[in-house]
Amino acid sequence: MAILLTFLGTSCTNLDEEVFSEITEDSFIPADEDIVALTASAYTPLRYIMSWQGLFDLQEESADTFVTPTRPNGWDDGGTYKRMHFHTWDETQYQPRNTWLSCFRGVNNINRVISQIESGSLPITEDQAMAVTAELRALRGLYYSILLDTHGNVPILKDFSDEVPQQSSRQQVYDFVVSELTEVIPNLSETVDVSTYGRLTKYGAMQVLARVYLNAEVYTGTAQWQECLKLCNEIIQSGKYSLDSDYGAIFTTENQSSPEIVFSVPYDRIYAAGWNQHMKMLLPSHRDVLNMEAQPWGGSSANPQIIDSYEPGDKRLEETWFEGEQRNADTGEVLFTLVNFMPSIYFCEFEEGLRCHKYDIAPGSNGSLSNDFPMLRYTDVLMMKAEVLLRTNKADEAAVIVSDVRNRAFDNAADAIITGAELMADTTVEYGVLGEDGEIADAGNTATVPYGRFLDELAWEFAAEARRRTDLIRFGVYQTKSWYNHTPQGDYTTLFPIGLEELNTNPNLTQNPGY
Repeated sequence: MAILLTFLGTSCTNLDEEVFSEITEDSFIPADEDIVALTASAYTPLRYIMSWQGLFDLQEESADTFVTPTRPNGWDDGGTYKRMHFHTWDETQYQPRNTWLSCFRGVNNINRVISQIESGSLPITEDQAMAVTAELRALRGLYYSILLDTHGNVPILKDFSDEVPQQSSRQQVYDFVVSELTEVIPNLSETVDVSTYGRLTKYGAMQVLARVYLNAEVYTGTAQWQECLKLCNEIIQSGKYSLDSDYGAIFTTENQSSPEIVFSVPYDRIYAAGWNQHMKMLLPSHRDVLNMEAQPWGGSSANPQIIDSYEPGDKRLEETWFEGEQRNADTGEVLFTLVNFMPSIYFCEFEEGLRCHKYDIAPGSNGSLSNDFPMLRYTDVLMMKAEVLLRTNKADEAAVIVSDVRNRAFDNAADAIITGAELMADTTVEYGVLGEDGEIADAGNTATVPYGRFLDELAWEFAAEARRRTDLIRFGVYQTKSWYNHTPQGDYTTLFPIGLEELNTNPNLTQNPGY
C-alpha cells in the first residue's frame, strides 16, 4: 500500500506521463493468447452438440441405437422423442431447429470477426490476419458441413450484413464447403500440441473435408471415394496421430492428452458448461452408483437390437453401456439391475434398457460434465480409408485396417481379426419392429445391406458419438429398415425440415421436399 501511495503521489505532478490505463488500437500489440480469444465466439456454439436437444440428439434419436421411451417419471414431452424415433417430425421440432440455430450462430460470429479483420478495426498483423481468417473459414466450413448433412438447402453467408439471405441448393452448399476447405487448408497450422488443442488445424480441416467426400454420393449423387482416400492418407502419413491403446481413455474427464483426438469441443462444468447428455441417459439412482452431486433424469437407453449385435468378448460393449447390477459406490449394495429389454417406446420401467456411460462420469459430477467431446478422432480417419477401400474392390486391404482398430477391443488378438469377405457381408443387426415380448414382430425390409458388416463395426466403435444417422443414410438403412418401434417413412426424411420461424422470417426460404 505504501508503494502504491508513493507512486500516486509522485505521478500526479507529471501531466505529460504516458497513460497505461487504456489500450488503444495504436498501442495494442496482440499476443498469441489474444489471437486465440478472437476466435472464441466462433467456437462456442459447438458446445450445443452435447446440450439439450442439440446435434447429439438429432443424430442419435433419429437413428437405431438410442431410444427415449416414456418412463415412470415422464419423458413423453409432447411426443417429441417419439416423433424423432418414428421420423414423423415437422417444422416445429426442437432438435432440427436447434442445430440450425447453433450452426448459424457460429457462422455469424465468424463473419463478424472476419469483417472486423478486413476493415482494420482489429489491430493485428498481416500474418496474424491471414492465419486467423484461414482458421475461421475452416470452422465456417465445419458448420456448413453439419448443415449440408442435416438440412441441405440452406443460405450461404460469407459476410456480415443485414441483408435477408437467399437459399442455396444442397449441391451449392456442398460446392461451397469443398471450395472453402480446399482453399484454406494450406494456410492452416500444422502444429499439434496444447497451443492448438480445441482449434481446427490443417489436419482437422482435412478430416472434415474427407467426411464430406465420404458422403458426397448422398449429398450430390456423385461419389468421391478417391478424394476421401487422398485426404485420409495425408493425415495418416503426417504421423501426428495414433490409435489410443486404451479405448476408454479417449472419453475420460481428462481426455485432452489422447493421441487420437484430432479436434475436440472443450467443456468444463464451471467455465464451459453445456454437456448434459449424461443427465438424460442415466437413472436417478445412478447418483449413488457414481457418487454424483446431481441426480440424473433417466430417459434415454439403448435399442436392444444394437446391444444384441455386439460380438462376444468385445470390450466396447461394457465400456459404452451399463448393464446388470448397479451398486452403491460406498456400500456395495445393489440398487437396481439394468436389463436389455424394452417392451415399447410408449412405456418402459426405469430398469429397462441399457444406459450409456461411454463418457467418464467423475465422482462429484453435476449437471454438466468436464469431458471434452472428441468430434474428430484418428480412428475415424482409418475407418474412412477402410470404407473407401471396401467400396472400391479392395476388401482385404480394408480388413487389415479394421482388424488393427478392433485389436484394442479384444483380449484375444485372434478375435480381433476380420476378413474382407466378412466386411462385405450383411449386417448382423436383426432389423425389424421389436415386439413387446422382445421378439422381432415384423422383420420389415429383409434386403441385404451392402457392406453391412462394416456398418456394424461403425456402430460398435462410434456408438454415442453424434454420427449414427449419417452412417445409416450412407448405407441405405435409415430410409429402408425398421428397428425397435420405427418403420421407414421415405427418402425425404434424410433431410430435416426448415424451422417454421425461419420460414416465417425469411421469405427467400422454401421448405425441404416432403414437408
